[in-house]
Amino acid sequence: MAKENAPPPGQAIAEQFAAWACALDGASLPSELREIATSALIDHAGLSVSARHEEYVQAIVSAWEGKGGCTAFGHAQGFDAAGAALVNGTASHGEDYDDTFEGTPVHTSAVIVPAVLAACERYGRSGEDALRGIAVGAELMCRMAIVAPTAQHRAGFHPTAIIGALGAAAGVGTALRLTPTQMVDSLGVAASFASGIIEYLAEGTWTKRIHPGWAAQAGLRAALFGRAGFKGPRTVFEGEHGFFYAFGVPEIAADFSRITSGLGDEWKAARIAFKPYACGTMVQPFIDCAIRLAREGVGADQIEDVLCKVGEGTVHRLWEPLAEKRRPSTPYSAKFSVPFGVAVGFVNRAAGLGQFTDERITDPDVLELAGKVHYEIDPNDEYPRNYTGTVIVTLKDGSTRSAHQPHMRGGAREPLSRAEILDKFRANTRYGGWTDHQAEALAQWCERLFGAPNLDGIEEFRA
Repeated sequence: MAKENAPPPGQAIAEQFAAWACALDGASLPSELREIATSALIDHAGLSVSARHEEYVQAIVSAWEGKGGCTAFGHAQGFDAAGAALVNGTASHGEDYDDTFEGTPVHTSAVIVPAVLAACERYGRSGEDALRGIAVGAELMCRMAIVAPTAQHRAGFHPTAIIGALGAAAGVGTALRLTPTQMVDSLGVAASFASGIIEYLAEGTWTKRIHPGWAAQAGLRAALFGRAGFKGPRTVFEGEHGFFYAFGVPEIAADFSRITSGLGDEWKAARIAFKPYACGTMVQPFIDCAIRLAREGVGADQIEDVLCKVGEGTVHRLWEPLAEKRRPSTPYSAKFSVPFGVAVGFVNRAAGLGQFTDERITDPDVLELAGKVHYEIDPNDEYPRNYTGTVIVTLKDGSTRSAHQPHMRGGAREPLSRAEILDKFRANTRYGGWTDHQAEALAQWCERLFGAPNLDGIEEFRA
């Protein structure tokens, strides 16, 4: 039964978004977005290979019963579409080295790319369909992320996990060319599949790693249900008990216009940022500062004290409890520690996959310096609209040195070049045990995909 205050037919947020997405022509996508989508595909594939032997990926592979003809990069067996989406999504996000969004932190490609690839491989869609699906899915995730910034985190949910289910449904629905009605139903169903709490912060456990993969397969299934005629609520976004009510907090009002305003004219997904370091998003600018100071001659053995100026919204994830952040109990916990990230930046002048290992989290030089790092809340910090870092170092001789990173490197204001993306890709595939020949073949496949008639050849990258 329709409610008295229900929007007129065609005017619900999901209906407006679905009408735009289903009419989108791949040729109308701006070249900038096509470039970002290609970089996202390359980055995703390399990250999926890098983690293929990790215990958390192997646990999912061994537990998943669905077999089929879909590809999980670097795994010999074929999966059903949902399984391929789950494995690739988990692997590509598992080391927190995947892209993020400059607007509020949400990881689009680890959700959207595996869901769309699995659907296109399973149902024989074209490379252009994959491009359209990736663009639409990423755009919905980015737009949902700014409807009520920080609300999901404050309510105890991981935005990538819960927003991702709807983004994946939109991406798969677009790639499979669902009708607007089917797309609306898919979004309505996906919201009931959405899940993912941030208790993963406790003791460095693995659950955050699975969130994008789970969202990818949930959204894929929701799109298939919608295509088959299963009905979902059209007021899934703005309804009395809709998504932002269920996954929000009352004190942060939702601005639903951010989902639909300027669709097709202003692409929020153009602000996807590619990470230069293998750790949490808001840690990255502080590592840049540390490496810059180290290159300017500030040695770890010269440092008496390190002060970081931070946004209040980052403290509960990246700074507290301070004892854990200064001496992370696991390599994964270290990825969400500014003290540890700053310390490896000074000591190693790097923060790749090799800096977040069992060996490194017991390195006495790193831990000694991490124990000197503390924070001060900066009321003028722009988080979550912008990701900045300020590091002020007091040396043992009493002098001070400082560095400021005004934005996230790898984002729209200081993007990584395609060459840098490919360098990262090759390093990640080597880390996963691939030869340079295998890596080059996959990179070329990714670069050609969006002009290809189908996904033929993807199965060559299973071993």
